[in-house]
Amino acid sequence: RPFAQTVLRFLGFILWSAAAALAVGGVFVILMYEDYRYLFQESFMSLPGWLAVAAALILLPTGVLAISISTQKSRYQQGTLMYLLLVLLCLEVSSAIMAWFYTIRMASELKSTMDRLVYQYNGAHSQAPGSRTVDAIQRKLHCCAIQNYTDWLNATAASWNLPAEKAQVPESCCKEKYFHCRGDLDHLEQIFQEGCLKKLEDQLNFVMVYVFWCCIVLSVLELLVGVSNGILMRHQPFRDLPIL
Repeated sequence: RPFAQTVLRFLGFILWSAAAALAVGGVFVILMYEDYRYLFQESFMSLPGWLAVAAALILLPTGVLAISISTQKSRYQQGTLMYLLLVLLCLEVSSAIMAWFYTIRMASELKSTMDRLVYQYNGAHSQAPGSRTVDAIQRKLHCCAIQNYTDWLNATAASWNLPAEKAQVPESCCKEKYFHCRGDLDHLEQIFQEGCLKKLEDQLNFVMVYVFWCCIVLSVLELLVGVSNGILMRHQPFRDLPIL
């Protein structure tokens, strides 16, 4: 029993730290979806992030209860801790499964969407959401087109109102230090030459895998909390509160 109390107290402090880590991952998923929402057909892409944030908020009182139970005897707190652990397991397992599922689906979806957006791009000053999304991605990730800058050579020059013989990429491909860059391929040193697809996939995969492993590790820790709490409950059964 003293060992279970010590483990429970230690895990209570760990849960606080884990709550911060999980919340960071969830917020990053939500913000990334807001930044690139035009790229995804799934409207539930941010759901793993919201589930992670909800779990992180519940982890705070759970950690408090775990520490409190390790120092004092309270039947109500022990029962409440078990209920919170059950809710947390449901949230984290759901978030982990959805994060893994979206990681697998993202590769093909991103490729097809980027192909369509580059093909339909009609200039830097266009108000079309697709064109603005392409420009925003290229500026933010310091990249150009899909695989590399040569993908823009297959775009229709007429849609940009350019002479057919003039090869050019969007101005959002220009490096920031070149103020006079207009996307002219005669000056390759002025533009980003790496494609956006791999950078997008790496960024999204990192965040989703981070959330996935946070949820898995936390689920294991919460099972240990449940076992430790169960040992203490066994020494002090709920005779007057059998529903717990």
